[in-house]
Amino acid sequence: MLKANFVTAKEAAAMVKDYVTICPVAMTLVSACESILKELEKSFLETGHPKNLTLLHSCGQSDRKDGIQHLAHEGMVKRIIGSHWGLQPRWMEMIANSQVEAYCLPQGQIAQLYRSMACGLPGKMSKVGLGTFIDPRYEGGKMNGRTKELEDIVDIIKYGDEEYMFYKEIPIDVCLIRGTTCDEMGNLTTTEEAMKLEVLPAVLAAKRYGGKVIAQVKRVASNGTLNPKEVTVPGVFIDAIVVCEKPEVDHRQTSSWYYDPSYCGQLRVPQNNIEPASFNERKFIARRGTMEIYPGAVINLGTGIPNDMVGKICNEEGILDEVMITVESGIYGGVQAGGIDFGIGQNLCAMISHHEQMDYYNGAGVDITYMGLGELDGEGNVNSTKMGPRCTGAGGFIDITQNAKKVVFCGTFTAGGAKYEFKDGKLNILQEGKIRKMVSKVAQISFNGPMAREKKQAVVIVTERAVFELTEKGIMLTEIAPGIDLKTQVLDMMDFEPIVSSNLKTMDADLLILGGAFGLKNKINK
Repeated sequence: MLKANFVTAKEAAAMVKDYVTICPVAMTLVSACESILKELEKSFLETGHPKNLTLLHSCGQSDRKDGIQHLAHEGMVKRIIGSHWGLQPRWMEMIANSQVEAYCLPQGQIAQLYRSMACGLPGKMSKVGLGTFIDPRYEGGKMNGRTKELEDIVDIIKYGDEEYMFYKEIPIDVCLIRGTTCDEMGNLTTTEEAMKLEVLPAVLAAKRYGGKVIAQVKRVASNGTLNPKEVTVPGVFIDAIVVCEKPEVDHRQTSSWYYDPSYCGQLRVPQNNIEPASFNERKFIARRGTMEIYPGAVINLGTGIPNDMVGKICNEEGILDEVMITVESGIYGGVQAGGIDFGIGQNLCAMISHHEQMDYYNGAGVDITYMGLGELDGEGNVNSTKMGPRCTGAGGFIDITQNAKKVVFCGTFTAGGAKYEFKDGKLNILQEGKIRKMVSKVAQISFNGPMAREKKQAVVIVTERAVFELTEKGIMLTEIAPGIDLKTQVLDMMDFEPIVSSNLKTMDADLLILGGAFGLKNKINK
């Protein structure tokens, strides 16, 4: 009879040799193999091995302290190829200081690259990334000076008369995955995980190159007791399995809690038990953003204000049954968790795999996406991926924004210490932020304004004091908040001159209702 190879976390770590490419599959701290990652870190700190690894990861995988932060040691990883490091301060520091070779690729392209590699292809072609910092004619996704002179890992190719990005294969030597239960043959389920992720494509990609697959699980079941439909990875593809010794610590469903059945579809909580967000400038911005919604729209929420606020506002306003909220992780409906628990939600109506979600975002394109705003210039270019030396990376931003029918960027007008007061139906700026976000030229092109204008993509930029639209002629100011002075608090705070609409409006006064709903349901059903 086929039998699984059960090993300790220390023995699993010893299977990772120097100079190999390691590919962990997780998002935030969801599905992170903490037991194995901790042993890898311990081994390097004690023995200097494994060293000079290439770390390949599609999603950001940390909660600011755990996850792949365990691998953030100079000399342990020579090259990192990933999409997002916003919750990984040590990685951002190492990248900024050129202590590691660093490439950023779009999250969905990496997840889909696993599938392309698994079926024997030399890479994948896509239009995602054209005209952004991923494009080799711009930066090639190279995130520091150490990487700038190295080889490109993306190419531009032509098929017919059109240009495409070509994401080259990255052979995987070791793939780390996590599941809930496996049987004695190693067949693995992910029943209690809060996301499906791209587990099987990554596993099969590793197998294509003769790589090893190591899994971490909570428990072991007898053969024949698992529902075959619930098996995510057949045991024949798994080389070693670690049964987590301290699941409350090292096998948490997500960073903030060990296990909540409502986040994996095992339970639904009463909808009115979900607390509304407190009123502040972030909620004010998100409220105005939700006025772009129309009944029947499928929407996507990015990190930051969108994910933390938009879903909660839709719940508070009673419109969750009129729209479909999705997140790049593959979840549909419900109310999303935020912050370090990004990508999961309660009371979902569906959950699909991460790479399949990106198929939808890359192909048909979501109706409306809500994304964070770092910098905006007069051409309509947006930077949300690198602020000074701090490189958060793209995540799913480029995959989603390039093909969405409408993009709504949500962010404060300035950054760095701004303070606000909402009183008597007006917005008062108590202290301006130190950093201007409306700049003459963005530091990095995450979203290409001229390309969006060429294909007539609808783009709205929502801040706490002003709303802009991307038009054929450039950035147009369309609304300002009650209490805001147009010249001193908007135009004088911009490094470029926007077009001021001849029909400049004041934002809807209902947005400033501090307690309870502001009437969104009636507004979108007019």
